[in-house]
Amino acid sequence: MNRKQKQLVELFGTLMPDTDVLQPDLSGIQLFRIDASFARTPYAYQPQIIILVQGKKKVYLGSEVYCYDAGHYLVLPVPLPAECEGRVGRGEAILGLSIAIDPIEVGEILLAMPDRPQPGSNLPRGIYAAPMDAGLLDTVIRLLQALGSATDTRILGPMIKREILYRILQGEKGEILQAVAHRNKRFFQIAGVLQKIHAACHNNFDIEALARELEMSYSTFHNSFKAVTDSAPLQYIKNVRLHKARSLMIQEGQNATMAAIAVGYESASQFNREYKRLFGLTPARDAANTLN
Repeated sequence: MNRKQKQLVELFGTLMPDTDVLQPDLSGIQLFRIDASFARTPYAYQPQIIILVQGKKKVYLGSEVYCYDAGHYLVLPVPLPAECEGRVGRGEAILGLSIAIDPIEVGEILLAMPDRPQPGSNLPRGIYAAPMDAGLLDTVIRLLQALGSATDTRILGPMIKREILYRILQGEKGEILQAVAHRNKRFFQIAGVLQKIHAACHNNFDIEALARELEMSYSTFHNSFKAVTDSAPLQYIKNVRLHKARSLMIQEGQNATMAAIAVGYESASQFNREYKRLFGLTPARDAANTLN
């Protein structure tokens, strides 16, 4: 661990000595700590940038694996159901921060960048890992320092957060993050569909109708959707529903039947079967184990 990484760990210890999650008074920023390694488990990611200060994590998306640690950050321009595992040394914790991705904010920064990199013509995957450079590391240190003061958080926080987004847009694979701000039309269109699915996953989505809304053929829509998410549309919708149901049971205390209905399932047996296939346990057993 070099001097700056040690400084980041110390700042985390000051900001959150005994809490798992810190939601500072700065829009879109969250700090987290995980006190032990954890095995590969399903997880529903929202559009965000994740920067680790300590520990290592892997995200599994189909056959692909994305690794990030104190030297690499992770960017998810679109919401993605995936799987994640974490590793950390004995007596240490996984420490990190997440920054929610706002396409409007990304677009504003791009407009102010006369030398912005040009977007590629290919449709990129909706996730990537990239190396942390010295400039970005220094900016993260300044952000954590600012979070130690309510006044600094209010005045300096938004500017430092904007600088982090700027540096990531300028960094390796930054053109993928650009795509959420309509810099890649087809990526932008698929991102909009993903947000629609997450906002109303209980709806019975007609895939052909979604394709027509985007003026795409069914095959073009299907191929574009899979290029971004590594998942077919119906499989993606099912995974979003199951993750939402799990959240309703664990965070809001709903029982399995209520959660299944809330996310659009009509058959309890189908819900139980598909839930167990994804999470490894029946809904009731999973909720009981997590809450205990």
